[in-house]
Parts: sequence; structure tokens; C-alpha cells
Amino acid sequence: MEIICYRAPEIGAEPRALPAATYNIAHTLLARSPSGAFFVPIRSMQYLAIIDAAEFVFLDGNTKCWIDIAWRNFRPQERSSLDDPVPYEAVYYRAHAADLMPRLQAELPRALAELAAKERFSGDATVLKFPAPQRPSGA
Repeated sequence: MEIICYRAPEIGAEPRALPAATYNIAHTLLARSPSGAFFVPIRSMQYLAIIDAAEFVFLDGNTKCWIDIAWRNFRPQERSSLDDPVPYEAVYYRAHAADLMPRLQAELPRALAELAAKERFSGDATVLKFPAPQRPSGA
């Protein structure tokens, strides 16, 4: 599936932090995507999130191809542990976009969890058996 998205001029931007669990599940799903991007329907808001390595963009179901908000410039390297939030920049392209942020940050993790639960993995699992380590002689 291919979607062409457009951006209006930026209205504003602000620093934010994404909870580690949300960032981690998004990047786990991204790693499994053969195209390097994936779509996340946020049904409760009638929004679509498009996630790739550079940013998360959010499209309203009514305006379809116009980006309302982009989350970009993720800096996971600034975390001291994998459980720490990931700093990023939220960029707004619509006047009401800043008002949507609390709800998007609540609904996106739910939508990602639903998507992850639907993923099916096929193929055989293989258990590799390694020989037990040998003790050095004289020990």
C-alpha cells in the first residue's frame, strides 16, 4: 500500500518525551517490516499513524493525506537505560494539533499493542545446542 502525504507549513514545535515502552514496541514492529515503514490505525480517534525510522506522522481520517502532527528527531542515545523515555520533537501542522497530543500519546500505545498481538510468525523454530564448557585441566 502506498500513501502520499502532504505537509502544510509548520505552525509550531515543542520538545517531548515518548515512554520507553511505546518507542520500543514501535521499533520492534519497524524491524519486522520489510518495507521500512508500517501503518497503525488508531481507530478510537479515526487517525492513522505512519511509522518509519525517521519519524511518526499522524493523519486525520477526514483530511486523509495531510499530516497533522509529526514526531521526529528521536534521540534514544540520550537515555541512560532502555526504560527511560525517549526525547523527540513534536511538529504541528494544524491549529488544533497540540490539543491532540495527550490523546495520541495515550492511544498510540494501545494501537501498537493491538497490531503486535495480530502479528503472526511462521516458520520452524530451531533450538541450538551448544556443548557444555570444558573445565581447564588442573582446575
